Amino acid sequence: MKGYHTIKINCKGGIISPGELLDILNVASQAAVKQVGFGLRQQLLIDVEENLAGRLAEGLKLLDIAYEVDKDEYPNIVSSYPAEEVFINNSWLSEGVYKDILDELDHRPRLKINVSDSNQSFTPLLTGNINWVASPRNPHFWHLFIRFPKTNSVFEWNEMVYTNDVARISRDIEKIIYNDTAAFVQNQSADGEALFAIIRKGTYITRIANERMVLPAFNLPYYEGFNRHNNKYWLGVYRRNEMFAVSFLKDLCQLCLSTKLGQLCSTPWKSIIIKGIEEKDKQWWSSLLDQHEINMRHAANELNFQVEDNDYGAKRLKAWLVRKLNAMDARTFGICIGIKTRKGSEIFSSILIKRKPLIRVFGKGFFHMYDILCSKDFNPNERTETVFISNITRWHLATELQNAVLWYYKRKAEQRMAPPEPLPAIVKPAKGLGEWPYQCTHCLSVYDSVYGDPDQGVEAGIAFRQLPDNYCCPTCEAPKKDFKRILLEVVEEL
Repeated sequence: MKGYHTIKINCKGGIISPGELLDILNVASQAAVKQVGFGLRQQLLIDVEENLAGRLAEGLKLLDIAYEVDKDEYPNIVSSYPAEEVFINNSWLSEGVYKDILDELDHRPRLKINVSDSNQSFTPLLTGNINWVASPRNPHFWHLFIRFPKTNSVFEWNEMVYTNDVARISRDIEKIIYNDTAAFVQNQSADGEALFAIIRKGTYITRIANERMVLPAFNLPYYEGFNRHNNKYWLGVYRRNEMFAVSFLKDLCQLCLSTKLGQLCSTPWKSIIIKGIEEKDKQWWSSLLDQHEINMRHAANELNFQVEDNDYGAKRLKAWLVRKLNAMDARTFGICIGIKTRKGSEIFSSILIKRKPLIRVFGKGFFHMYDILCSKDFNPNERTETVFISNITRWHLATELQNAVLWYYKRKAEQRMAPPEPLPAIVKPAKGLGEWPYQCTHCLSVYDSVYGDPDQGVEAGIAFRQLPDNYCCPTCEAPKKDFKRILLEVVEEL
């Protein structure tokens, strides 16, 4: 049986240069690598045959690419940059600010660092050891949350840090922690005040935080497919097995270079995002997806899952649960479901499925049982703490998972302070206003016969039912059958 090694390459902040990635993929091809993946911390993961790992490593050295083999001593820096201008609106945290901070983080940190906008939940806020969260009210100031290594306790500093000092304080915190591992590493009673008493001795630009940071409510956006943003498109690509064919990624990199796109992004959902696609180039991207038979529009039941890196048992369990949830027609909107099968790992989740062996033989687990745990307020950025049910068998797992999701919806309904506004009366369109508008159920784009769809050659006045069967959403390319009629109230002018 062939042995494999996993080579990890950090993509700082989830930002990847297509030229550099193409060089890496060419070296990987020479080592007979056919597929690669991306990890929970936005890093590139390459599984290579044991007898060819040396060849791949030598090629990476020639490219001056830093890597680790079967280790994670230098974890990747996570950022919410992939969501910038895609899922984040009305924020002072721009592309330039991200890149300034990432450029200044020029060391190889041994602690996990997260750099996140507070106005999003697409990327995790507190899964790092040093967690920077942009202040929503104070431009260029950051809240700082410390999770001491190998503990579950999070300490929030009562001061905010100026952007220019984020990298320097990150380096200083790491130095302090590793200079006194007894006090700060694997110590559940680690003293955050003691750490910051040392930090305060330095000369940094800080400001008192007058109130604690309020973590944003979790709302996972649909992160795959073609989507319009202003006058351009972004493309999200998800693979069911979490693996990307090297041949596909090579062609993708070449297309980025030929269409003058200088970066692509990896996400904590083990997917990739390409931003800034011009209208004139969209056809080439569609052709690339066709050529490599890349499927789009997976169900939310599948996209909402998080599993550990290189955990094939968790992947199989995920696939089984997705089939079960689909068969039950279960709704999982708004929930992030994690699967944990190994000790010491951390999964970003609203509901966590924890597998544990009932019997161990020679260190290997058999006859597993399962616990289902829920994070506080079902927010994945909070620490998982509530046990929903424990010690259940696999055969009861899907049903109990659905019950946990139903509990989430019940809690959500109870938290509403007031009933929603009553729906408007359903009346027919006024004379001369045309037929009812139709809306895409995926991205909520609207087709209105009053305006037509000039980009697809549909003139104004064409009713939705008169559109050809091959008509698709101009934003996400969903088929015509996935549009639903919108019922609107007509208000006469006075």
